Amino acid sequence: MMLVVAMVLPQQMGARDFSNETLNYEVVYHWGMIWKHAADATLTTRKTKDGYFAQLTGKTRSWADKVYPVRDTLKCTMNNEMKPLQYEKLTHEKDYYARDLIKFSYNYSHTSAHCTRYRKGGTTSIDLSAKSQAYDMVSVFYMLRNLDYDELSRNKNYTTVIFSGKEKEYLTINYKGVETIKMRDGSKRKAHAITFRFTQKGGKQSSDNLSAWMSTDDSRIPLLLVGKLPVGEVKCYYKN
Repeated sequence: MMLVVAMVLPQQMGARDFSNETLNYEVVYHWGMIWKHAADATLTTRKTKDGYFAQLTGKTRSWADKVYPVRDTLKCTMNNEMKPLQYEKLTHEKDYYARDLIKFSYNYSHTSAHCTRYRKGGTTSIDLSAKSQAYDMVSVFYMLRNLDYDELSRNKNYTTVIFSGKEKEYLTINYKGVETIKMRDGSKRKAHAITFRFTQKGGKQSSDNLSAWMSTDDSRIPLLLVGKLPVGEVKCYYKN
């Protein structure tokens, strides 16, 4: 694990200005011949006095609400360098409610976080730390959008740290190069292809792999994300 962590990501370029940005997505369930628009998601970014605020909301469509309604919200406050200061995850899935709150602090190159988990049965807290920059599941995408892709080597693994509400995870990113992808409306786009692998201490995989494609222009918009399910997969398409 120490050898893998040593292969850290290249330095970010100067943070791009994502202020007043709204990105809309269609979440599609795909299994065999089945393609069903199951949910919608919106990622908004706003410039604040001290940095940035980003919010990702997701909700199932009316037909899917009858099967398993989902209303999830992820909120992230970042500084001017787009490093996370606070991350909040609000989960409302059918009869399940949960809230996770992570507050980040920095000491030179070290990252610490105080994580509080709110559940129906009570509240628990945990402290996490990393000897490097750490991210959450929102701020990590802004890190990826700020990378200098000319400096990335194809098919090489780069690793960073993710703080979730209860543990520290290692995110291994494999850059596949530039690929042509087909969007939901049938158009084709050039994109930087990336795969994600999440592991816990000891190398145990903590969730299924995720694939993402980022636009090659300066906006670095996440155009497509694909995640595997026990049956089928979910594809999240950027909608112009």
